[in-house]
Formats: sequence, C-alpha cells, structure tokens
Amino acid sequence: MATPLKTEPFTVGQTCTYEQIIDDKLVRAFAELSGDRNPIHLNDEVAKKSKFGQRIAHGAILFGIVSKVLGMDMPGLGTVYLGQTCSFKLPVFIGDKVKLEAKIIELLPKSIARISTVITKQTGEVVMDGIAEVKLPGWLFKA
Repeated sequence: MATPLKTEPFTVGQTCTYEQIIDDKLVRAFAELSGDRNPIHLNDEVAKKSKFGQRIAHGAILFGIVSKVLGMDMPGLGTVYLGQTCSFKLPVFIGDKVKLEAKIIELLPKSIARISTVITKQTGEVVMDGIAEVKLPGWLFKA
C-alpha cells in the first residue's frame, strides 16, 4: 500500500525522530552499493590499528537515514531534497544505535523548508548535525 501524501500544514518546530542500529550487514551492503570498500569500514584487523581501534560506519549511511526520514516520514512523500550541510562530530561504530531528530526550523516561500538534522548515538553524543533544505510535499503530485 502506498504511503499517503501529507496534507496537514507544516509548522516551525514540527519534529520527527527515527532510530536505527548500524550493524555489520548494513555497513557491508552500503560498501557494495557505493563501492566504498575502505578497510576502516570492513576489516577488523586493519581497523584495530587505526585511531578508532575498531571499524567505523560510512558517514554517508547517516545521510541515508536523513533522506529516509525526509522522504517517508516528515515532511514525507512528495518531499524533494534540495541540499544538506553537515558536520561529522564523532565516529559511529558497528553496533551503535543512532537516533535522528529532524525539526522544521524555517518555512520559506515556494514550499521550501529548512530542517535541522541532528544524529546522536546511544551515549547521547552528537555524531552528525546539519541543516537540510527541502521542497515540501504538495507541489510535486496532484492530490
């Protein structure tokens, strides 16, 4: 069944959260999809010798989580991702549970919104933060 188009008005302060465990299967699938097979992501022996002491997830996996939430949850179906700024603060390790909080911080003309995107891990530490700019649902498809 298709996800329904969002029809409610969007408001500054509207928030959505989403959690995901970053497991080995996800990291290996992303490496295959992207072609980024850097050993820091895939090889335990190599990663043990690194500054991190263990494997880390690809930073772009976090972008994927943001894209999922923007396109499917809030604002939702019909959203078009226009841009994203971000800062990576800390590594995400295999087995970490991350939580994205997406929050509308500004509504602009022409159905554009600026959305704060903050990802933390189970320790409460911020691993990535930034601002997404999106075209809101309602202009792409006819109701």
